[in-house]
Amino acid sequence: MPTSKPATSLPTGLSRRDFVATAAVVAAGGSLASALSHVAQPSDTRRLRIGLVGCGGRGLGAAVQALRADQNTDLIAVGDVFPDRLETCLAGLRDELGDAAASRVKVDDERKFLGFDAYQKVIDAGVDVVLLCSYPAFRPAHLKAAVEAGKHVFAEKPLATDAPGLRSVLESAAEAKKKNLGILVGFCWRYNEGMRATYEQINAGALGDIITAHTTYHTGTLEKRKRKPEWSDLEFQMRNWWHFCWVSGDHIVEQAVHSIDRLAWAMGDRKPARVNCLGGRAARSGPEHGDAFDHFAAIYEYEGGGRAFHTCRQIDQTPSDNTDYIYGVKGSAVVNGWVPTYVLKDAAGKPIWKYSGPTGEDMYQNEHNAFFKSLRLGQPINDCERGANSTLMAIMARMSAYTGKTITWEQALNSKQILVPEQLVLGPYPTPEVAIPGKTPFS
Repeated sequence: MPTSKPATSLPTGLSRRDFVATAAVVAAGGSLASALSHVAQPSDTRRLRIGLVGCGGRGLGAAVQALRADQNTDLIAVGDVFPDRLETCLAGLRDELGDAAASRVKVDDERKFLGFDAYQKVIDAGVDVVLLCSYPAFRPAHLKAAVEAGKHVFAEKPLATDAPGLRSVLESAAEAKKKNLGILVGFCWRYNEGMRATYEQINAGALGDIITAHTTYHTGTLEKRKRKPEWSDLEFQMRNWWHFCWVSGDHIVEQAVHSIDRLAWAMGDRKPARVNCLGGRAARSGPEHGDAFDHFAAIYEYEGGGRAFHTCRQIDQTPSDNTDYIYGVKGSAVVNGWVPTYVLKDAAGKPIWKYSGPTGEDMYQNEHNAFFKSLRLGQPINDCERGANSTLMAIMARMSAYTGKTITWEQALNSKQILVPEQLVLGPYPTPEVAIPGKTPFS
């Protein structure tokens, strides 16, 4: 089936004066969405065709958000490994969109694709934009195929589970820039209005030079699914993907990477030189828990001697926390998007700034709004390299915890360890052994 003309050909509708005005609004602390509202609207309103790869919860959410972000879009193709997930997603779309589903969800039986190669069939189905929401282990291959085909991409986090995959992602990011393709990575807190305004204050020097930061992601255990008789080893692991490192990267990579991304944000998105990370399994048992750890504590070291910290835990009946604690030479900040709390204090503990703007916006919707607006303006967002760096920060911490060794940025990036099975077939596949710090080798 012939592919459509890439949406990079959309006219910008953006004059030099508009562009300068937009840049000024963002630099002054305004959000991307509000900044774009000041510029001329694009003249091209042709319909963009969307394809979805990965029909789980985030796939459903991303499809709904993409359709709501731009009224001149249609979902025309979906793909997943498992038929039940595909059909559940389509039913969910009908529920979410109501009467609009009939005119916006145009997925006929010929564009419902199943199997490990479904992603390529979706990409080849005549789409302009592809939403990559399948298992993290497959993200690098899916992204590479989409960029090679000239498609704009929304890619959920994390972008990879191992270093070879991460290197592929960086190559795709560079190739997308050459082609003027958009890639937006699902680090949704970057599109939370309160979070964005707070970190703009911090990065602009409101706390002075940042001395250290500590981000947390302390929560309970994610869902565990009992094995069904008809499930093969591989299907059982994929159905419990949060608990198997090869699929998810472990929870520090799959879930807590959000907080690690905010740690990077606080540190000016600088790359740490090395990491020491503690971790293990204190409360996990049973086959559904796979080979994942249940706690990590990472110490990132930066050139010049700076340190930053991240802790995460998935253990039931323990206190929860998802807060960023930032310390600078002039003061400190406590940032929590769920409460919400966005406060900066001076060295004596007196509040010096507090976010007072809107807090009810859906950050997931915000990121899609910004992405599709950027496509229409011919200025596609591509934050893939930054997203890859945050993903590698999480991967290197897991490497350190699993091996018990100090891992440098270069060691992590150049690791040759491939976690994804060589043959993706729904058949026998033994559970990898749980890592033992001090005994598990680094490769």
